[in-house]
Amino acid sequence: MNEQLLRLVTERVMEKLKAFEAQKIPIGVSNRHVHVTQEDLETLFGKGYALTKKSDLKQPGQFACNETVTIRGPKGEFPGVRILGPVRKQSQIEISKTDSFRLGIRPPIRESGCLSGTPGLEIVGPKGSVTLTEGAIIALRHIHMTPEQAEAMGVRDKDIVEVETFGERHGVFGDVLVRVSDKFALEMHVDVDEANACALSNNDYVMIRKP
Repeated sequence: MNEQLLRLVTERVMEKLKAFEAQKIPIGVSNRHVHVTQEDLETLFGKGYALTKKSDLKQPGQFACNETVTIRGPKGEFPGVRILGPVRKQSQIEISKTDSFRLGIRPPIRESGCLSGTPGLEIVGPKGSVTLTEGAIIALRHIHMTPEQAEAMGVRDKDIVEVETFGERHGVFGDVLVRVSDKFALEMHVDVDEANACALSNNDYVMIRKP
């Protein structure tokens, strides 16, 4: 193989590798957590209380808080459930299917923020408690990405796609919601049950399956 041909083959291989890397979506495994309104936060922790940051999350402006609470259902409870910030317009509890058995509720699989008709839970903090009439969900698995990344992957906001996993245990996830915004960072969110099913950890990757 002469030098010119070798250089051409090398360039094409590098182009394919670059295209492959651009399609890889890192995984973020989401444990049970709580989002709260400012009003509910003050009921739980005291008047005028503000959330304190423990660590930044990958999505810009989102963070894990030092504050934790107990979530309590008809059959059981989980202490030490972390609050994620910043505060929201409506309090929300995200759990896994396995968690729901212990709590004794049957939450639907929903996109974050779609809380109408969902079961409630009691949230217990050091200064008080809040009983939600609705707000507990199993989060619909979803991918955050920028408009540029969506264009490169051939998808649009609110598309439902299949993704293929490449962890220790190969698998395919269906019903994956695509969420597109210039405020997002590329990441697919799955809960602990889903991650365990395919032996996935944070920063493993998936790829959207093409028809």
